[in-house]
Amino acid sequence: MLRLCPRGKDLLLQSFPGKLETSFGGAEANVAVSLSMLGLPARYITAMPNNQIAQACLIQLRGLGVDVDSVKTVEGSRLGVYYVESGANQRPSKVVYDRANSAIATTKFEDYNFEKALEGVKRVHISGITPAISEVAADAAIKLARLAKSKGIKISFDLNFRNKLWKWREGIDARTLAREVVPQILENVDLVIGNEEDAFDVLGIKSGGSDVHSGKLDFDAYANTAREIAKRFSSVKKVAFTLRESFSAFHNNWGAILYDVESDKSVLAPTRDGAYKPYEIKNIVDRVGGGDSFAAGLIYGLDSGDFSNDSDALEFAVASSCLAHSINGDYNFVPKADVLALMKGSGSGRVQR
Repeated sequence: MLRLCPRGKDLLLQSFPGKLETSFGGAEANVAVSLSMLGLPARYITAMPNNQIAQACLIQLRGLGVDVDSVKTVEGSRLGVYYVESGANQRPSKVVYDRANSAIATTKFEDYNFEKALEGVKRVHISGITPAISEVAADAAIKLARLAKSKGIKISFDLNFRNKLWKWREGIDARTLAREVVPQILENVDLVIGNEEDAFDVLGIKSGGSDVHSGKLDFDAYANTAREIAKRFSSVKKVAFTLRESFSAFHNNWGAILYDVESDKSVLAPTRDGAYKPYEIKNIVDRVGGGDSFAAGLIYGLDSGDFSNDSDALEFAVASSCLAHSINGDYNFVPKADVLALMKGSGSGRVQR
C-alpha cells in the first residue's frame, strides 16, 4: 500500500491543503522486509496495478532484498492507500483506509501463479488484514493456506483484526464476519500470532482481565487463551501474543508470550534474572508495523536455526519489534546485529563509533 502521513503530529483535518509524507507498507510486505533485513530470503506475493507508483514500491522492495517476481500485475487497477495520523500523549493514532477495488481486493486466487510462487518456500505468512479487504481476497487467502498445507509448507497467521475493513458483506458486523472467515485459514496454520484484543475480536476468546487501554494485562490468562486456540485448531503448534501496556501514545511497555502445544508450556520475554521485565518504550517514534516486526522476528527466531529454544527465539522477536518502535514508517530496517545487541543488554542508545 501507499502510506500517507501528516507531518509530525498534525491531524489529517489540519493537513489539507498541504503536504503529506509518503512511504510504502502493509502487513505481509512489512514482514518480508524485516525477514530480509534479518538475513532470511523472503518472497512477496500480491497484486499491484501497472503504474509508476506500484513500480516505485517494487523497486524499493527489490532494493531491500525481497523477491517480488511473483507479484501479479493487474491492468486498470489501483494501489491501496492508507493514511496514518500519529497520536500524541493521550490522543491515539488513527488510520483511514482507502482500499476498495484495489488490485489485491479484486484479484482471484486463480489469477495468481501460486504453484510457481511456492517453489522452494518453507513458510507462508498471511495477515488477518488480507481477508478483511474483500470477499475475493478472503477466498484467495483461504485457498492459499490450503494449498501450502497440502505441500507440507508451514504457515503462520497474524490475527490482526481491523474493524474498519471487515465490511464486505452487507448486514453482518465486522466481528461476526471475521469469526466466520478466519477459522477457515487457521485450520491450516501451525503458528498463530496476535494480541490481547485480536483473540477476542476474531475468535471470541477473552484473555482474562486484560485491558489494553488501561495498561492492565492479566499475564496468567494468555496461556489459557493460547491453549483454547490450539484445542480448536489441531494444526496449531505454537501461539504467540504480544503484550503491550499502553500508557500514552508515546509510552508503552512491550513484551510477548509464546505457548508451545506439545509441551503445554509458555515462555515470556524479555526476561531479566529469570523474571519477566518488559521493554519500557517512553518515546515511541512510530508504532505502526510493530506487530509485523514481531511476527518477522519470531519467524526468524523459530525457523532460522540460530536459536535452540523458544525462550531465545521469543527474546529475539521482542527485541526486534522493540527497535522497530524507533523507526518512522511501516518497515523495520533494523539488522540482526542490532537485535542481538539489544538482547544482550545494549539498550542505552549510546552512539556507536
